[in-house]
Amino acid sequence: MKHRSDLAPKAQLLKYCLIGLIACLGLVCLYYGSSSAPGSRRSDEEVSSSDGVFPGFVPHRDFDDLHEDQEHNPEVPKSIPVCDIKFSELIPCLDRNLIYQLKLKPNLTLMEHYERHCPPPDRRYNCLIPPPIGYKIPIRWPASRDEVWKANIPHTHLAQEKSDQNWMVVNGDKINFPGGGTHFHYGADKYIVSLARMLKFPGDKINNEGNIRNVLDVGCGVASFGAYLLPHNVIAMSLAPNDVHENQIQFALERGIPATLGVLATKRLPYSSRSFELVHCSRCRIDWLQRDGILLLELDRLLRPGGYFVYSSPEAYASDPENRRIWNAMYDLLRRMCWRVVAKKEQSVIWAKPLSNSCYSKREPGTLPPLCSIDEDPDATWNVSMKPCISRYSAKMHRARGSGLDPWPQRLTAAPPRLEELGISPEEFLEDTSIWNFRVLEYWKQMKSVMQRNSIRNVMDMNSNLGGFAAALNNKDVWVMNVAPVHASARLKIVYDRGLIGTVHDWCESFSTYPRTYDLLHAWAVFSEIDERGCGVEDLLIEMDRMLRPGGFVIIRDKLSVINYIRKFVSALRWDGWLSEVEPRIDALSSSEDRVLIARKKLWNEGLMTM
Repeated sequence: MKHRSDLAPKAQLLKYCLIGLIACLGLVCLYYGSSSAPGSRRSDEEVSSSDGVFPGFVPHRDFDDLHEDQEHNPEVPKSIPVCDIKFSELIPCLDRNLIYQLKLKPNLTLMEHYERHCPPPDRRYNCLIPPPIGYKIPIRWPASRDEVWKANIPHTHLAQEKSDQNWMVVNGDKINFPGGGTHFHYGADKYIVSLARMLKFPGDKINNEGNIRNVLDVGCGVASFGAYLLPHNVIAMSLAPNDVHENQIQFALERGIPATLGVLATKRLPYSSRSFELVHCSRCRIDWLQRDGILLLELDRLLRPGGYFVYSSPEAYASDPENRRIWNAMYDLLRRMCWRVVAKKEQSVIWAKPLSNSCYSKREPGTLPPLCSIDEDPDATWNVSMKPCISRYSAKMHRARGSGLDPWPQRLTAAPPRLEELGISPEEFLEDTSIWNFRVLEYWKQMKSVMQRNSIRNVMDMNSNLGGFAAALNNKDVWVMNVAPVHASARLKIVYDRGLIGTVHDWCESFSTYPRTYDLLHAWAVFSEIDERGCGVEDLLIEMDRMLRPGGFVIIRDKLSVINYIRKFVSALRWDGWLSEVEPRIDALSSSEDRVLIARKKLWNEGLMTM
């Protein structure tokens, strides 16, 4: 029999072995845990986890080879970290802190710091953006036009700064919008009527019997101008930068008004040429004379033949020497661009763009600004620098002396002339319209049991194609941001020709909007496309969650393997408030293995650990 003293060393050795084994198992778990969740794997010298930055998921390139069992698939997390509350209004590609952190040196004079600067993959915020404390489900349209919950956008700076202009008023737990603006203190509705009278439109209606439909409002404030255009069947893309007038676009979207973040700086705006019948600038504080009038030339690119530029600013009416100098220089520049003044009254002046190229050929040789070269594509927009030249009309457009579009609402379903530029026949266009009418009808049937009245207002179609999805929603009280992916950007012109609005975007990057600004996101074949390009499917899911309002819906239509993979993330994203998955009817736009997944985002704001 062995003595206790003989057993002690062996027991101690066994104890150390067990401790070592436990430590090894812990390290293994820690390693695999870090690879499966979007936690930080960078050194402390690069960035600490306190800044909320989490690298992306491990990329995969073949949906069909994925394991079905989540327990054995380290790429699919059971949970996704929540960002710190300080990131509740994060716009990743318009985050000026990022500019400083990456030591970029944008030209402040040219407003480059308000343009998009997206984080590299190792600085992406791969965590869920939390709502602000006290967040409530937004007030529904149409009441939201006039009031929103203060807790949802807890900023009152504009109410104080613009108190004399009736932009917005704080009223208890709500913020009210009386409909005023810098140059329409007595209301946007009265201002709009005055513009129609200046243009001598029938019945003082700004829509000019359906011939004015698409408007671009530059420097829109809280978008009251766009809000009061809607009753006239006119839709405005309200545009403003993420500048010192904090959160103006966030207010606009919370109200349910079409709006987006953007700036006239060095890059073309992400819209096709000849998209708008009218551009509006009410004291938008833009130096239109800079760089040989390059910003006015960008408006010229965007205006349709005969389109109007409404300019309300002291330069148009004030009599002091500096304003007169600016006015004279601006008048001379626009005359050389072949624009003409069609109305001028009190604080506003309205110019019209020429209907054809005829005026350009009559200019003296060497007149500036020059015409763009014939091989210059006026519809190229994504990350394309503005050019100080006039975008001429095509030979066909010159002969037609106009856009050739039907008035609204006929133009919504009529085949527009520019289909020919894309090689699409009118018959194919009509078939596309019919297919989307059926698809949308089926979507709404699926959601009918859980969709409350007026619960959907702001809608985004992430792959708009010819605008059929948005056209099918025309009988509902919603508006749609039609997004043309970069590879299909030429099709955005058809969206605008139908009297709809939209933008070009690369879904490998974050969208230029605030968190919680859309009630419904529709993604048709978006995930298949970005996966083929090598972009992160998981990154896009987190970006969709950032844009989606609590209680909002996602409709994802894609091939079966994509849907099977995305379904694994639904709980981690907290999109399991309600789920539906169906195999849709095969049509001319679908493949034999299409699936439709519809999910609803839960409202969450408490009891979750943030990173």
